[in-house]
Order: sequence, then structure tokens, then C-alpha cells
Amino acid sequence: MMNPDELELCFASATNLLQRFKSKDLSPVDVVAAMIKRAEEITPSVNPYADTFFEQAYDTAVLAEQRYQKGTALPLDGLPLLIKDNVPIKGTRATVGSNIHVNSVADASDPSVDRLLHNGSIFLARSTCPEFCWLYCCYSRLWGVTRNPWRLDISPGGSSGGSAAALACGGTTLAIGTDSTGSTRQPASQCGVVGYKPPFGRNPAHYAASYLTYNSAGPMARTVNDIVLMQNVMSGQHALDPYSQPKDETLVVPTGDIKGKRIACSMDLGCYEIDPDVRQSLQDTIAVLEDAGATVEHVEIDWAEEAIELAHKSEIFLMLNVFEDVAENHLDQVSGYMHDVIARARSVSPLDYGRAKSIAGEVWHTHLGPLFEQYDALITPTVSCPEVPVENGPFDPIEVNGKKVTDTDTSMNALFNMFNQCPALSVPCGLTRRGLPVGAQVVSKPYDDQTVMDIGRAIESGVSPLGLPKI
Repeated sequence: MMNPDELELCFASATNLLQRFKSKDLSPVDVVAAMIKRAEEITPSVNPYADTFFEQAYDTAVLAEQRYQKGTALPLDGLPLLIKDNVPIKGTRATVGSNIHVNSVADASDPSVDRLLHNGSIFLARSTCPEFCWLYCCYSRLWGVTRNPWRLDISPGGSSGGSAAALACGGTTLAIGTDSTGSTRQPASQCGVVGYKPPFGRNPAHYAASYLTYNSAGPMARTVNDIVLMQNVMSGQHALDPYSQPKDETLVVPTGDIKGKRIACSMDLGCYEIDPDVRQSLQDTIAVLEDAGATVEHVEIDWAEEAIELAHKSEIFLMLNVFEDVAENHLDQVSGYMHDVIARARSVSPLDYGRAKSIAGEVWHTHLGPLFEQYDALITPTVSCPEVPVENGPFDPIEVNGKKVTDTDTSMNALFNMFNQCPALSVPCGLTRRGLPVGAQVVSKPYDDQTVMDIGRAIESGVSPLGLPKI
């Protein structure tokens, strides 16, 4: 059983830990030792870890401690990091949650995540994800079921569910998510942590994903300031990613000062069923932003539904060749829900994919572009209803306001993958009466990362803390 001091280390922010490491008040060895002990406690119930590297992490912490003693510490030295099981790290396997890839060892690392490791963060473990990262829950035949620490019968979200769940219950200090239709923001919201989808090209990508314009690897943490800490290391141009963007500025640690900001709010993006508790949490968040000096105006959106539907179709269409290979050669190895995923991919036509491209231009020119000329940011719920059963399937119904929807219909994120140059941040903003976290999604104009951080910090500063899940 962990003592209170050990548990405090597991939930400390990265910013706080770095201050203590630098003052020599605390050693990275103590933090990693506590984190390993915490992992042993939470694995039986929450199950957020795929491959673990605990012995290696402890040895790395010893080296970090020595650098602090010598005054040669690296910027992130000693901070435990969880890396999602689809992110390539040279010399380790990334299974993408599938038995098909249990022997797949990466020949090169994701450049942005590699920067975290080279700046001293400690590779504690890989986090679980659903098979091929194609589910808004987090379970697979390979890794079993990952559960939400707030309620074990509820999904932590997907596909970065292991990262979000571990952060929520003190199983890591920092984590990595990937996001092509909400896979960082949706689980961050479900688990009451912070998740960031950086603009496309802001964080350089592995060669197998650098051309995927809907996709971004980004930071997950328990505070906005920790997101900024990670993002400043991850971002910037890289020679091996032709789509990567130069670092035009370093993010300033946000103070929550948003006086004079103009923020648009859409409660439902014109097409989502919103749980009443989610609606109330966002209303409370609007009050927080107004108290902080921002002007918040509700905007009517009646143009997003087709774009959202086509955003989902476009992404799964690009995976069709992978899913056809699964169907032809590996059906006996994969999770049962892959049959539904394959069916959904086969239902999308090249015409759908083409229409997704054309409607993106229409929507930006006519609607979203003008909105960002008038407002600094747009705020919505991240998830319309968090009541998603832990082993929900792709077509299993969920009831919201008496209407049957699927979990895809609760994730309010894919529109901003279609417009992936827009930064999008999910920040905790309340709890439902049933004890589940609610997230606010903050989106800004292309490559305006600082604005979403400033607004996110204002929300974080003004909303009552969620507390800790009782596991």
C-alpha cells in the first residue's frame, strides 16, 4: 500500500516536479519508484499499460539524479512518460493494439516524441489503445479492457484511452496521444485530464504518418502548463518530415489572462445530442471565461453536420487497405469488433472521400473562416455524453436525451481534424451528477496555439477542481 507522500508524487504536476528536482528537494528516483508502485496498484482494475519498461526507467532515473547533482540536467530530466502503443520508438515494438503486430519493432522514432526522450523524460511504459486505434473505447484481444478510473464500468475513451486513464489515476506524469478524429481530446475529456491536438505539421511525425493531414501526435497531462512544457519540446521543423512547420514562437506559460478575448460558443455544433449535465458544465465554464474578462457569444451552427460525417468517412477510407488485409489474412487474430470496423470502412466510397475534400473548402470559406475573423476562439463540449459502456462496440447504441446514438456521435472532435491546422485543446470543466468528468474543447484559428493555451488555463483556474477518482 502506498503512503501519502508516494501518492502525492504520482499526482504532482511536471512543472512542480522539475522545480523540486532542480532544488534537490526530490530525486527522480523517488518519483519513478513511486510510479512503479502505483502501476502495480492500478493495473488490476484500470489496466492502462501495454509494454512496461520499469527496470529501464529506474536506471534512467538514476542517471537523471546524477545530472541534477552535477548541474547538467536536461530540460525534462526525470519526468515519467507514457507513450501510446501506436507511436514508433526505434528498437521497441508498437503493436497498435493488435496481435498481428506483436513482433513489429520500429526502425525509426516519431521525431516529436523522440525529442521528449532526448530532453530527459523517462520512458515508463506504453499505453493501451484499441486495435488499430479505431474505436472510441479502449479494449483489444491483445491488451484486454482498459477502464475509466472514475467509474470502472465506463470507457476511458479511445483511442488514447490508456494514456488518459493512467494520467487520471496517477500512473504517469506525462503521456502521448494521437488524434485523427478526436483520439486525444475525447479520452482526455472522459478521464478528466488535458489533451492537445496541435496543428498539422506543428509536431513533426514519423514517415509512415507525416502525410496524414487529419492526424497529429500531441501531449496529454494533468495541467495546461504541463502541456505547454511538452509542446515546446515536441514542436518545430524536422528534416525528415517535409510537412513539419518551423517553430515561429515558443509558447509562453499561460497565466489565464484572457481580458478582451472574443470567444464563440456552440453547445452542439448544430447536430449533437448534449447530455444535460454536460450542457450545465459548459454553461458554468462560460461564466468562468466571462469573469476572467472575455466576451462569450453563442453562435448558431447549421452547416457542420455533413462535414462532420464526411470527416469520419474520410479517415476510415484511408485505412481501407489495412482493413482489407486484416479481412483477407488475419481475421482469426483480431478483436471481434474489427468485423464492424471493416464493414464501416467498406461502406465509404471514393466519392465520399472526394466530397470530404470539397466540402472542407466550402465550409472554411463560407463559415469557419469568417467565424475566426470575428472571434479569437470557439468553445464546445469535447464529448456530448460521457456515459459510454467500457466495452461498447462501434455500432452499439447509447441513449442521450431519449435518442439512440453511437459513441461516434458523442465525440465532438472530428470537424477540427478536417481543419487540422486549427489547434484544439480539451480541458476538464466539471463532473456529471453520475460522477464522470466533462471536458471543454477550445479551438482557435490556424496555428494560434497560444490562444487555446491561454483560454484553457483560464478555464482550469476558474473551474472547481474535479478531485481524484476513488480507486
